[in-house]
Amino acid sequence: MKRLLLLAAAVTAMAAQAQSFPGPKPITIVVPFAAGGPTDRVARDLAEAMRKPLGGVILVVDNAAGAGGSIGANKVAKATADGHTLLLHHIGMATMPTLVRNLPFKVETDFEYVGMVNDVPMTLIGRPSLPASNYKELTAWINENKGKINLGNAGIGAASHLCGLMFQNALKVDMTTVPYKGTAPAITDLIGGQIDLLCDQTTNTTSQIEGKKVKAYAVTTSKRLTTPALKDLPTLNESGLKGFEVTIWHGLYAPKGTPADVVAKLNVALKAALKDPDFIKKQEGLGAVVVNDKRVEPAEHKKFVAAEIAKWSPVLKAAGVYAD
Repeated sequence: MKRLLLLAAAVTAMAAQAQSFPGPKPITIVVPFAAGGPTDRVARDLAEAMRKPLGGVILVVDNAAGAGGSIGANKVAKATADGHTLLLHHIGMATMPTLVRNLPFKVETDFEYVGMVNDVPMTLIGRPSLPASNYKELTAWINENKGKINLGNAGIGAASHLCGLMFQNALKVDMTTVPYKGTAPAITDLIGGQIDLLCDQTTNTTSQIEGKKVKAYAVTTSKRLTTPALKDLPTLNESGLKGFEVTIWHGLYAPKGTPADVVAKLNVALKAALKDPDFIKKQEGLGAVVVNDKRVEPAEHKKFVAAEIAKWSPVLKAAGVYAD
C-alpha cells in the first residue's frame, strides 16, 4: 500500500511539473563546443527565438566542450529530467558512438528527442593556386597527383573531417589528412597554399568564396544552393559522385525520462522558433537551412539520427579514427 501511495505521489508530481513547465526557472541549452563557433551561434539564436513561445522564460547557453562533443552531451544525459536542461548538438550525435571509445551514454536511448533545427551545407574548396578551375579538372588533377594531396580539416570528428573522409571514400583515393585545431587555421593554410583541399560548412567558407580567396568546386547537398555566392556551384552528386550528400545538421534533446508533456511543449516552442522570420534570417546568414519537414517531429528526428549512425559508422571504422 505504501509503495502504491509513493507511486501515485510521484505520478501526481510529474503531472504538476508538466503543467507548470517551464515556470520561473531558466532553461539551459548545453552546447558541447566552444563559444563563438557555428553550433554555439545556432544555440544562441534558437534560445532567443524559443523564449517567447515558452512564455518569456530565460534561456541560457552553457558551453561544455571536449571529447568530440561527448562531455556536454553526457552532462545533459545525467541532468535532472525536468525540461530545464537541454542539448543542442550537431551531426556528432551520429558519429560519437563510433568516434568516442567508452562513451558514457547511449545516443539512441539516453535522450528524449525534441526535434531537428537546421541543415548546414558543405562546400569543397581548394587553394587559390590549384591549377584546376572546375570539378572535372579537379578530379583529373587528383588522379594525376595521387599520394601527394593534402586534405585539411578542423580536427578529428569535425564537420570538415567527416566530409573529407566521405569524399576520399567516394573517390576511392587516399589523401594525406592534415588536422588543425579549428577551421580558422585550416582555411588560413589553404589560402596560403600549405594544404590543397578542404571540405567545410558554408558558415565557414562562403565569405572566402565570395572574396575569391579560395577556389570553390562543389556543394555537398542533393540540390544546388540558392545563396548568391554559391548558386553556380554544382553538387558532387551531379558531378559524378552519385548519392554523395553531407550536411551538418543540428538537433535539440532532453534527458531521458523528461515527461512527455514537457517534451511536447518544447517541441511546440521549437516549431514556433523555426517559423520566426528573424531566426530564419539569422540562419540564412550562416548559410544554414531551417528544417521545415517531418524531422522536426521527435519520432522522425530519432529515426533520422539512427539512419545517420548507420551511414557514418562504417566510414569511421574503416578510417580507424577516434576523438579521445
